Amino acid sequence: MPAPDRYDAVIVGGGHNGLVAAAYLARAGQSVLVLERLAVTGGAAVSTRPFDGVDARLSRYSYLVSLLPRKIVRDLGLDFAVRRRTVSSYTPTVRGGRATGLLVGEDRATRESFAALTGSDRAYEAWRRFYGMTRHVAGRVFPTLTEPLPTRDGLRERIGDEDAWRALFEEPIGVAVERYLDDDLVRGVALTDALIGTFADAHDPSLRQNRCFLYHVIGGGTGDWDVPVGGMGALTDALARAARAAGAEIRVRHEATRIATDGTHAEVTVRSAEAEHVVAARRVLVNASPQALAALLGEEPPAPAEGAQLKVNMLLTRLPRLRDRCVDPREAFAGTFHIAEGYGQLADAYREAAAGRIPAAPPSEIYCHSLTDPSILGPGLAASGHHTLTLFGLHAPARLFAADNAATRARLLAATLGGLDAHLEEPIAECLAVDANGEPCIEAKTPLDLERELGLPGGHIFHRDLAFPYATGSTGRWGVETRHANVLLCGAGAVRGGGVSGVPGHNAAMAALGR
Repeated sequence: MPAPDRYDAVIVGGGHNGLVAAAYLARAGQSVLVLERLAVTGGAAVSTRPFDGVDARLSRYSYLVSLLPRKIVRDLGLDFAVRRRTVSSYTPTVRGGRATGLLVGEDRATRESFAALTGSDRAYEAWRRFYGMTRHVAGRVFPTLTEPLPTRDGLRERIGDEDAWRALFEEPIGVAVERYLDDDLVRGVALTDALIGTFADAHDPSLRQNRCFLYHVIGGGTGDWDVPVGGMGALTDALARAARAAGAEIRVRHEATRIATDGTHAEVTVRSAEAEHVVAARRVLVNASPQALAALLGEEPPAPAEGAQLKVNMLLTRLPRLRDRCVDPREAFAGTFHIAEGYGQLADAYREAAAGRIPAAPPSEIYCHSLTDPSILGPGLAASGHHTLTLFGLHAPARLFAADNAATRARLLAATLGGLDAHLEEPIAECLAVDANGEPCIEAKTPLDLERELGLPGGHIFHRDLAFPYATGSTGRWGVETRHANVLLCGAGAVRGGGVSGVPGHNAAMAALGR
């Protein structure tokens, strides 16, 4: 029997948020069709084998989980788990001509590392006060993400701490970082959470860096970032299974090209390899960027977005030795390994990139998934000591790549790896595995690459600058509404979007169900 051409809900885009929405709506008894342009679902939350002939399944784009509420996992019965990293971060540096670093993990080891680096307990106590403040905010804000949007005053009252409110919601985050923390390296480690995929200075008056920082410290009510067991594709696979089990239909290689709506009924034009056809629906949920939504509706697009990151995936035959002999590489790479991310270095890199130049010392951070979850490696690779490395470079705006993407990518990659090599006893290139063709197992993605491969506008990993998680005059009840009553935005560009959270998908489903 041919599939029906009329549904309660058509979801445009099979990324993780679209799958969340599909599962909720189908479980509520609605007929649901998911349309995915690519050959697989998941969007940026996928696992792939990027290196020819190598049995390593990497989280190719997004790679850690913090903002996914346990409520969604429970509601949808997902067979998905995360694992806590044993170390939060390691930041190598040179002090007094000696290779050293800051290790943040278990309390006692962290206190000892702060004391060894700074000469006293003062910096550690300041660190604890700063993150005590953010943890308090996390505990109050995170539960609201799957509720109707609070008002600004309502959220402020819920937080109940005027100093914290001012630090995170009113003043540039650089003010709080400088007020709480004295050491340049410690300040830089704290600031990095404000700059993930966000091109801004610590004192940017727009506060876009504050909004980025907020979402990076509230996850789970603690701010912890965990490793998805089996890779990010394990989440997508679990969501697709949940959606299908509830009755949703998922069609890959089916691209929505137009949405027509009168506010009550909608028609979606769909292009596939076989033909172009129209599907009718009571409502449409768009798991794509605001720019893509505008194009589908034939409306004026929003302001252009600009991504600002370099994503690098590597497979190593072994972890490299560190110049800091006091830290085991298995500890250093288990958490977030910060490179050229001192406070002054971050400011210098921003100024250079804003002036149109690749930073002399590109800031970046690395982590090793396979130290926490070796299941992403084939048995032979795991047994022989192979490991993955994921590198995320900051202050790499799309404008730098506009003239020659390939050449600029190569230059930035070389400079970034050179920054890593400065803290290693051996070049990282000597540790790279090779694929079936004898090529090094390393790939790099610029904002322009992400735009081409995933449709991210300007390569912006959040689709646009993040928004504070409270209602404004244009946000609607759930932060997913558009000017069309039966068209909802369920991608990262929704209010409370960004990151692998499923929150926009959940909230769009709630809006569609009239909750």
